[in-house]
Amino acid sequence: MFPLGDDNSDRTITPYVNYALIAINILVFVFLQGLGGNDAFTYAFSLVPKEITTGHDLAGIVPVVDAFGKTVGKIQLEPTPGSVYLTFLTSMFMHGGISHIFGNMLFLFIFGDNIENHIGHIRYAVFYLLCGFAAALGQIVLGPDSVIPMLGASGAISGVMGGYLLLFPTNRVRVILFNFLTVVPAYVALGIWIGYQILLGFLTPAGSGGVAYAAHIGGFLAGLATVKIFALGKK
Repeated sequence: MFPLGDDNSDRTITPYVNYALIAINILVFVFLQGLGGNDAFTYAFSLVPKEITTGHDLAGIVPVVDAFGKTVGKIQLEPTPGSVYLTFLTSMFMHGGISHIFGNMLFLFIFGDNIENHIGHIRYAVFYLLCGFAAALGQIVLGPDSVIPMLGASGAISGVMGGYLLLFPTNRVRVILFNFLTVVPAYVALGIWIGYQILLGFLTPAGSGGVAYAAHIGGFLAGLATVKIFALGKK
């Protein structure tokens, strides 16, 4: 299932923050990551779980060890300018490739504006960053010794989707389903999405690289848990 759009008929404000988040992600990917070709920048500012749990910046060639203590490869890490904890923020605005950023920005464009319209510009910005932080924590908890860098807006966007599911469960979402264009309620589209993340999260060993399913789940749960708080006092 792939979403293409949703019902914005009740939107009353221009989602400036959502547009700004999309723009920042694109600008970082194009000019700082060199469309994914600037590995030195990417590996310097991505979040490495082991750096967070130890507080120590890792640089140079580092062995990748699986859950059984066996070395399965090596990775070249770059020194992080400043504190390694800043990568909680910087990693949210970087991506691994064109398809990665395209998918993330499409999801953010579809679902983020509704949340911003409901809770307001400033609250939405804080909500987005909080979900991204929670998503990173989820990945770190499941793989505290992992040296695989994590990056991308997926965790924060997962939080947006969790908030969307809670606030707009019956909104109509246009999706491609089994090669057909159709419309389904948000609870169907997002329910299938998070179910898929949970399934693959259980099947994927922690710290093995690839898609950070734990971050997706952590961000989604953070969105569910906090969006009503951010909506307090809002109609």
